[in-house]
Amino acid sequence: MNKKNIYGSIITLFIVGAIIGFNYYQKIFGKAVTKETILYIGSKHSLDDVKKQLSTSIESPENFIWVANRKKFTTPKGGKYILKEGMSMNDLVNLLRSGNQTPIKISFNNQDTLEKLAGRISEQIETDSVSLLQTMLDDTFLKTNGFTKKSALGMYIPNSYEFYWNTSAKKFRAKMLREYKRFWNESRIKKAKNLNLTQDQVITLASIVQKETAQKVERPIVAGLYLNRLKNNWPLQADPTIIYCVKEVNGQDFIVKRVLTKDLEIISPYNTYKNTGLPPTLIAMPDISAIDAVLNYKKHSYYYMCASVEKIGFHEFANSLAQHNRNAAKYQRWISNRGINR
Repeated sequence: MNKKNIYGSIITLFIVGAIIGFNYYQKIFGKAVTKETILYIGSKHSLDDVKKQLSTSIESPENFIWVANRKKFTTPKGGKYILKEGMSMNDLVNLLRSGNQTPIKISFNNQDTLEKLAGRISEQIETDSVSLLQTMLDDTFLKTNGFTKKSALGMYIPNSYEFYWNTSAKKFRAKMLREYKRFWNESRIKKAKNLNLTQDQVITLASIVQKETAQKVERPIVAGLYLNRLKNNWPLQADPTIIYCVKEVNGQDFIVKRVLTKDLEIISPYNTYKNTGLPPTLIAMPDISAIDAVLNYKKHSYYYMCASVEKIGFHEFANSLAQHNRNAAKYQRWISNRGINR
């Protein structure tokens, strides 16, 4: 073979090698992600499941498997991942292999039962509502931390919290307990003691204040009114507790637009027309403004209140029964004229 042929063969081999090398480089380090994508990987997902999810977001799903095999990546780590446009297969596989997922924000409020809370949370993380509810109602956990199945809802302080999408039910509960303890700081605990109320009792009263008020500005006033009644051993006579009793009898989805006289006769420890003092537990989930309204209540001489017909969403307050009766009569006429019977 002459030198010309040898040089030609070497050049050809070099070119072929360069092409093969470039192709391999492109497979591994070239742009692979075609658009920014939020990827949710379930805890039980396989590599093939991930490949299917990526099918519309990367240049070649087959290349993904090829690179993953070369990097010995076989078991995906569950979570939420943000894939940036232009990422290479190498970067993509490294991200998913590392488990360096992006946290999410979970928020909740106005959940009247643990069942509804579990449902709300399950809409935001991987864990299902059944697992969440079972964990929330675990007898050992409740007993250890001083809660009952009726009072457990009070442990979940409405707010926005950072979690990983694949957080388990137990880890969710554990963080909520930590947040509950953090919420009840030294200042709030001191204010509760000054009211001669436990933390649970503050939350119970706050749940009534929450249900009684549509306007946050009124909450410290309403809290002060109920505290006046408690201090003088008057029954709270809070309609939200009667609605709670009606729902206990008829189901949580039962709609109550008007409290009837017969409802006041329901035999229940939650009936604040028949019983003095606070109900045994909260009647709904109070938000932070309602809890702080109790702890920072407004001092006044009001003992009575009635929904206002002139300023919808607010109340008329009174410190005498005569004035209250006039306010109540006006409200009853207003509601009857609108044909609201239940």
